[in-house]
Amino acid sequence: MNLDIEIFSSPGCGKCGHAKQLLKQMVSEMNHGAIKWREVNILEELDYAVSLGILSTPAIAINGELVFSSLPSSKKLQQALISRLNRSTGKKAS
Repeated sequence: MNLDIEIFSSPGCGKCGHAKQLLKQMVSEMNHGAIKWREVNILEELDYAVSLGILSTPAIAINGELVFSSLPSSKKLQQALISRLNRSTGKKAS
């Protein structure tokens, strides 16, 4: 099962750039082919963002569920990714 990650950002958002870099680095370090991600411009997909409950940027959704409504620490992001990958493969978190 894939993890579909969406990072919601808005033009001119400084924290959004940092969030994108953090996510890109995390996915690269995990080197896991099951993780796919895309950037979502909240201004272009406002209705979709609101349907997920996103009120500010940056925000991160995993598999269509809002997981972080603000920039998480790298540790929290990594834990969320690992937990969901383990859940999707039936492995227990260590």
